[in-house]
Amino acid sequence: MGSSAPAISFCFLFSILLFIVTCSASYYVCDADDDGTAHLHFYMHVDYTSARPTAMRVITTPSMKSESSSPRRFGDIVVLNNVLTEDPSPDSKAIGRAQGFAVRVAEGGIVSDLSLHLAFEDGPLKGSSLAVHGRIAMDRQVRESVVVGGTGHFRFAKGYLLSKNYDYNLEDGGIVEMDVYVSHQH
Repeated sequence: MGSSAPAISFCFLFSILLFIVTCSASYYVCDADDDGTAHLHFYMHVDYTSARPTAMRVITTPSMKSESSSPRRFGDIVVLNNVLTEDPSPDSKAIGRAQGFAVRVAEGGIVSDLSLHLAFEDGPLKGSSLAVHGRIAMDRQVRESVVVGGTGHFRFAKGYLLSKNYDYNLEDGGIVEMDVYVSHQH
């Protein structure tokens, strides 16, 4: 009779492999429950200055005296097509795009009205999206926006998004950390 050691080793290695695959397949869904709630965590990379920017000011208002030292002014419109990644590293795996626009709505201060679609292009949420709307006050450490709907896995979604600067400035862009808390129907 042969030893069962190879079978046990195979089962052990298979279990580890299954665990690794499961973890990597659900990399940005930090917590998904059977009751239709989820917590997603990822990073948005904003680039205003490279040869292929992912965020661009398309409307610039005439020069106005402003109390703010921001490179944006009241009435400016910025269009966004930012990469979403698992980790803050620019080399991290891309999971989707944050596509939309922001309008500077405050004459004093750094406040924008944001309309954004989080379009998931890889992993278990591929083809799904979340629609986010909010008032973004850049002087706040944590900013809150509302999830107003979704597609695919996130049909009938509602919830909120918390964003904070990871490594970001208004002149060049950078990295924004995002946490989404959402309830939805499958």
